[in-house]
Amino acid sequence: MTTIITNRKARRDYTILDTIEAGIELKGTEVKSLRNKKGNLSDSFAKIENGQAFILNLHISPYEFGNRNNHDPIRTRKLLLHKSEIRKLFGQTSVKGHSLIPLKLYFKKGRVKVELAIAEGKAKFDKREAIKKKEDLLKIQRAKKRSYQSKI
Repeated sequence: MTTIITNRKARRDYTILDTIEAGIELKGTEVKSLRNKKGNLSDSFAKIENGQAFILNLHISPYEFGNRNNHDPIRTRKLLLHKSEIRKLFGQTSVKGHSLIPLKLYFKKGRVKVELAIAEGKAKFDKREAIKKKEDLLKIQRAKKRSYQSKI
């Protein structure tokens, strides 16, 4: 499993409740472009309409050696999921404040997969609290390291 793109803002801006793996319907030039790691997940999100799942605002740069059949960089792409998974996701995202966001794109057995997350948006004070906890853990680890090195 080789990771192509990760959505680094997702874990900062959202609380991840659940994750699911989905396939994605792509054109040939999109796959070639993704092999060169030319994509962006930062503003993308997934949506369920008429019993089908779609990913929107996923930017995949046009393949540099593609011809006039090259793809549109920000087109809506269909996600490949079973109906039971779509129903489950629809039920979870219908709750107020929950959304469906992609965490990463990766290759699995030669196919492009998307890791989707059911997420709840964080408030500004939640983000500050998470940063403070991370800084406190770093201080503790540094102190442990210093005390261990002084004993040697």
